[in-house]
This record gives sequence, structure tokens and C-alpha cells, in this order.
Amino acid sequence: MSTTLPTIGHLIGGKAVQGGSRSQDVFNPATGRAEKRVLLADKLTVEQAIENAQAAFPAWRNTPPLKRARVMSNLKVLLEQHADELCALITAEHGKVLADALGELQRGIENVEYASYAPELLKGEHSKNVGPAIDSWSEFQALGVCAGITPFNFPAMVPCWMWPMAVACGNTFVLKPSERDPSSTLRLAELALEAGLPPGVLNVVNGDKEAVDTLLQDPRVKAVSFVGSTPIAEYIYAEGCKHGKRVQALGGAKNHAVLMPDADIANAVSALMGAAYGSCGERCMAIPLVVAVGDAAGDAIVAGLKAEIAKMKVGPGTAPGMDMGPLVTKAHFEKVRGYVDQGVKEGATLVVDGRGLKVAGHEDGYFLGPCLFDNVKPGMVIYQEEIFGPVLGVVRVKTLQEAMDLIDAHEYGNGTCIFTRDGEAARYFTDNILVGMVGVNVPLPVPVAYHSFGGWKRSLFGDLHAYGPDAVRFYTKRKTITQRWPSAGVREGAVFSFPSSR
Repeated sequence: MSTTLPTIGHLIGGKAVQGGSRSQDVFNPATGRAEKRVLLADKLTVEQAIENAQAAFPAWRNTPPLKRARVMSNLKVLLEQHADELCALITAEHGKVLADALGELQRGIENVEYASYAPELLKGEHSKNVGPAIDSWSEFQALGVCAGITPFNFPAMVPCWMWPMAVACGNTFVLKPSERDPSSTLRLAELALEAGLPPGVLNVVNGDKEAVDTLLQDPRVKAVSFVGSTPIAEYIYAEGCKHGKRVQALGGAKNHAVLMPDADIANAVSALMGAAYGSCGERCMAIPLVVAVGDAAGDAIVAGLKAEIAKMKVGPGTAPGMDMGPLVTKAHFEKVRGYVDQGVKEGATLVVDGRGLKVAGHEDGYFLGPCLFDNVKPGMVIYQEEIFGPVLGVVRVKTLQEAMDLIDAHEYGNGTCIFTRDGEAARYFTDNILVGMVGVNVPLPVPVAYHSFGGWKRSLFGDLHAYGPDAVRFYTKRKTITQRWPSAGVREGAVFSFPSSR
């Protein structure tokens, strides 16, 4: 590891901190070269962040919601002003094309904007005269120190799912982003300070399992949000709950797109191209499987996809006109390529093979061309497991019900969609499918900021979804107050029955 690389540290108490004796390289996936190194926080560094968040909580909790909301409004403006800078950081470390980075950032900004509505969202409920001269109301109070653990694939958007609403609700926060692409997350936190967020309200620690376990085990942390793979989500949920924390842990996915015989094939092809290969397939809402109802639909979609894939431009995300960039790391590149090898071995038909792709001038980059399989069968590894890469498989079935049975039988229930012109089929599908987010002629049914995001089955551990209205409930606790003021000078006798308004 080169000692001359720029070093990425942490943001604790409003200041840059160089904590932890371990570090790792941060690579540019388009070149395969290490361009920075990130310090990995040890237990003491994470505890320092928690301590700062705990110290900042009383004053921030008692800051009027309108003042907290104004910080979010200021931040929205700053994020828009610094969009080019943030997108460049995302692309340099993740690899996604700049246009995709901008789309990610915009969805994050929408969550910041929603958090600025906190004064309205935090209003409680009030009932007068629930009993004789008795009033009752509820309040939504902050929890304390909250933590977020976020993935590499959306280093700007997913953090914005968490901490903006958490702090708008009066909590303080410790954020641990992915150590693979931490720069944009850290820069976003610096802009939050510039927007007026007091020091200690938001702290960022870069790290690995040592940092995660410290957050999960420290009793000062009251709630933990996580987005990542299902095995880790399950661990986060179990460990956090064991230590008495409120936990939401969003896991993996294997999203199916159902293609009905009456679907508009041309539009379905266009939609699936972006859904399967956008961001190199590194999305939990990507479409890695098309379930074609009938061979005619299967033949048409395979032919259409093959033709469009031939037109795709794959290269560094900073180059103009690129449709897809590299995978995030060499290890992930090799893992995804291994899935393609496995699909061939298992007997699926590899219609388009992206394994031999070479990008001129970027031969050491982690580029894998788009891959397309036909005749994928349930039980194959490429059918069952989340690949998280530019690999799309086509499954052929005879009926809509058969397609739905496949989806319902899968362990994941994150997202799904149906392409059809038949309103009755669409209504039946949306009403009965066992999946948390459903699209009709919409391949990526990601809810907007004022709805909530989350799947079913082993795609989500916890009761509340991410962002939107559920985030307000997750980052607050309800307190109900019942109050009575007896008339002065009136002596009342004891009542031994349960109080009632009768």
C-alpha cells in the first residue's frame, strides 16, 4: 500500500479526525488503481463519535423543529450547488456513469427535502375531554443517538434515507458508510455542517466490522438502520435487537419482471435494459430476471434485448455517452464473472457474453460487459442468488399464475413488476404478489421520498420501512399524556373502578 496516497479520515464533533491504526486502499474501478486510502475506525474512535453525538443530543432535541428543518432546507440548496463535485466523487470511487450518479444524488436530495417538512410530520394528536375535564394527547419524541450503516452502491442516496430524517426528528447520528467509496458520503456531511447542523449532531466514521460491532453493542446507540446483503442484514438485526436497539435492516433481492403475452415489447425492452444494466446491475432494485409468459413473449424479449445490448457503450463513467461503467472492485468483478461461468455450467443459454470485454486505455479496470441468459431454470444458482452485476436471465413459463408462484416461492420479496396492457391481470398481480414494492409497466418501482421503501420476506428485517412516513415512526417514540385539572376547592372522593368517560 502506498503511503503517498491521500488519506480519508472521519468527521467527529464537526472536525476531521484521523482515528484507527488500520487502513485500506480506495480504488478507481475504471483504472484498477488505488487513488486514496481510508482509515478504518477502531473501537475507541467509534466510541468518540458516539460520545460526541450523545453530548450534542440534549440541545439538539430541544431545538425547535422549524430550526432543524431550516438546516435541511439549507442543505438541499448546497447539495444542488455542489452536485457536479459530489457526482465526480461517486463516479471516481463507485464507477457508475455521471448521469446515473446525478440521478442517485437527486433522489437523495428529495429525502433531504422531505425531512425539511419535519414540523408538520412531528405534529402529535390531541383529544379534548376524553373524560370529565380530562385531555389527552400524543407526542413524537426523539430516541437519542442513532446509527446508520450504508452500502457501496449508493454512497450519497442511501445515507440520505437515514440521517436527514433522524436529525430532523431531534436525534443525533453516527454514520458508517462503505469503506469502498466513502468520499461522497463524507463530503455530504461536511456540507451539512455548512448548512448549519451543529457539531456532533452528525458524525461519520469509516470502518469495517469492528466499527459496526461497536455501534451495535454500545448502549448509547438507540436505533440502527442498515442497507446491504441479507446475511449481514440478518446479523445486524439479531445483534442489534439482542442489545435492546430498534433496528431496520434492509437486505438482498432477486427481482422478477413478468412479461405478459400482450405486453408492449419495444417499451418493455427499453425499460428492462435500464433496469438490468443501469449502474452495472449493482442495485437492490435491479431486474436480474425476466419471466416470460409463453414462448412467443420469450422469443421476442430475447431478440429485442440482444439487439439493444449490441448498441450499448461501456467504459469509464466520466466519459461522455457511456451507458455502463465498471463494477466496484476487482473482487466483485471476479464474483460476478464467476456467476456467468456457473450459469453456463448449469445449462442456461448464454445469448450475450460480456466476459471478454476490454476497454481501450482501461485494460486494468473492472469492466464486465452486459450478459444475457435464456432458458434459466428455478434451482440454478444464477436464478436463486443475488448476482449484483450486469447479468439478466430469461425464464419461460406458460401462465401468469406460474410466474407468480415462482416469485412467491423465492426467499426475497424486495421488488417486482409486470409488463402488460391488461388491467385485470395487473390488478390481480399487484393485489396478490408477495413482494413489498410492485410496478406495472415500471421496472424499478422505487418509492418517492414521501412514500417508504422496503421489501418483504428476507429482504427486510424489522417492522418499519426506510424513509418516508415510516422513517418518522422509526426515529421517534410515541408518548401519550393524559391531563386533568380539578376545580379549585372541590374535594373529590376516591374512585376504585377503572376510569371511564361514561
